[in-house]
Amino acid sequence: MVSDQSFWKGKNVFVTGHTGFKGSWLCLWLHSLGARVTGYALQPPTDPSLFACCGIGSLVHSVIGDVRARESLTQALAEAQPDIVIHMAAQPLVRASYVHPAETYEVNVLGTVNVLEAVRAAVHQGIPVRACINVTSDKCYDNREWIWGYREQDRLGGYDPYSNSKACSELVTAAYRNSFFHPDRYGSHGVAVASARAGNVIGGGDFAEDRLVPDIVRALLRRETIRLRRPHSVRPWQHVLEPLGGYLLLAQKLYEHGAAYAGGWNFGPDDSGAETVLAITESLCAAWGSDTPIIIEGEDDVHEANILKLDCSKAKAELGWHPKWTVKQAIQHIADWVRAYEAGCDIQQVCLRQIALYGGI
Repeated sequence: MVSDQSFWKGKNVFVTGHTGFKGSWLCLWLHSLGARVTGYALQPPTDPSLFACCGIGSLVHSVIGDVRARESLTQALAEAQPDIVIHMAAQPLVRASYVHPAETYEVNVLGTVNVLEAVRAAVHQGIPVRACINVTSDKCYDNREWIWGYREQDRLGGYDPYSNSKACSELVTAAYRNSFFHPDRYGSHGVAVASARAGNVIGGGDFAEDRLVPDIVRALLRRETIRLRRPHSVRPWQHVLEPLGGYLLLAQKLYEHGAAYAGGWNFGPDDSGAETVLAITESLCAAWGSDTPIIIEGEDDVHEANILKLDCSKAKAELGWHPKWTVKQAIQHIADWVRAYEAGCDIQQVCLRQIALYGGI
């Protein structure tokens, strides 16, 4: 199930992190549904970027700003007069968090505080915010290296600064929900607050450094050897449209039903989507039609989980959300996207076709 397409027509949506990979896909999808989108984020984190390739800046009201700057964020959100807020701005990389731990906490934790403070301020000004989603990560859980998926009620934790910062962001969200957006008060201001925890998101248009699929794609295009550090690590891989569809559906439920859908939600693949790094690499090489050599390098001293899965029973039972594409299908869509990009095709139309194929428009 995906969100009711007619629901979004004319809705004011405030999206942080709109210049990033996931944010660009989300803004394009929302625009295609008739939503009026305001984005707030730093300049695109990569060059090239999906934001530029799709011309997202011409489709939404784009505000370049830092979520750590509370005053400018509060002003931008108030001016957007949003019905729905989706917070996605983040420092999103585990390895980068070892190099810049303080910045990671500032962006991922204090940034969340600032967004929720901006929502509070908007409510006090009479702006009818009805739903707010904080997008965190599957890595917010206290990883026990067990073989079954983590559920929403499992303990939060995080070994590294990135994962831990996402657990902190979850705790901040819960504290604000209980202290300022408690269900007993929904009748007066109508704000329902939830968090969304997605798996390892893959898809066309991700140009980030030190991320598996973009690194593989760059190696394939340059005909270079692919180098893997942790080939047997298991992650819940999913096409970017899968969790985004979950966010849209959750936002609609929050808007329409409030307290019943507040809380944390997992959006990940079925068990078949939990694949090793090596399996994903080999699948993408096969979809590309390449026999590019793969070298297994020794692990460095950066800690990363060996196995991580999500249990999405709650989203399936209570939202009616289910993954629609297998990992194999996701990989094929990535290969198709990259071929179109290399051929100089209209990337906005390429993305819209994939959204339509997914059933989103």
